[in-house]
Amino acid sequence: MKKIIIFGGSGFIGQNLAKLLETSKYEVHIVSRNKPKNCFGQFTHWDTLTLGSWVNLLEDSEAIVNLVGRSVDCIKTAENIDEILRSRVDSTLLIGQALKQIKNKPKTWVQMSTAHRYGDSLNTICTESSSFGYGLAPYVGKMWERAYLEVVPKNMKQVIVRTSFVLGKEGGALHRMASLTSLGLGGTLGHGKQGISWIHEDDMSQLLIQAIENSNMSGVYIASAPNPVSNAFFMERLRIALNMKIGLPAFAWMVKLGAPLFMNTDPELALYGRYCISERLKEGGFNFNYPTLEEAFDDIFMDR
Repeated sequence: MKKIIIFGGSGFIGQNLAKLLETSKYEVHIVSRNKPKNCFGQFTHWDTLTLGSWVNLLEDSEAIVNLVGRSVDCIKTAENIDEILRSRVDSTLLIGQALKQIKNKPKTWVQMSTAHRYGDSLNTICTESSSFGYGLAPYVGKMWERAYLEVVPKNMKQVIVRTSFVLGKEGGALHRMASLTSLGLGGTLGHGKQGISWIHEDDMSQLLIQAIENSNMSGVYIASAPNPVSNAFFMERLRIALNMKIGLPAFAWMVKLGAPLFMNTDPELALYGRYCISERLKEGGFNFNYPTLEEAFDDIFMDR
């Protein structure tokens, strides 16, 4: 059985990927700080800071997938910003150090990044060739990818996945949004024109698997469904999916006050956004099982 190592694989993205890989007869190893309940894949602990016994797992493995990164769903204090950046950069550099310790290196390194590299735009469609934005999120994405390119072995297949909002059944920000919507608070946020680029968790996993298996896939890809939507449209479809007729809107000033006070998060996550489409996935013939938001919500909320 071919061996796949998923760093930071204890979250819902990593666990969904591990589950699908196991059904494809891979030997899956999760390297993370915390073991999830009902863990898919064999679990190995690391502290993201030091080399340890986990290094031996890399020997003769087919591929590694690096998903490590502290959640950005938080108030942007100086401490949290530092942790958001360091968790991504330092762990990536550490994996690079580990690869120098082994003889038979993996064939592929699939590296998570962020579609937030393209900044925030109301009227621009962003693709892989678009210019990058300015601010904290683009800077974190820049340093994350720079660390990867500094340490990834040159003879290894390299794939960078700039990920948008992943919609999942078992975790992520969508569940918080669904809870608020069920309380009648799922209206438009701010002016509602901010873009939401999204991807269903199963399509995300299939993209990562193809990055491992498809020899023609290399370089940078945006991980986003081909139909980004506005915040107003997203919230309308979420209300429909949850059969909720009422959705009280929130002005920008309400979000700026309420997000840190009641949700312990950054209001900019809701008030800003971007419209991203992957030209490279389209050119490569990638098939989305959930190309529209309606199809994604129908699957995620089918039991409601």
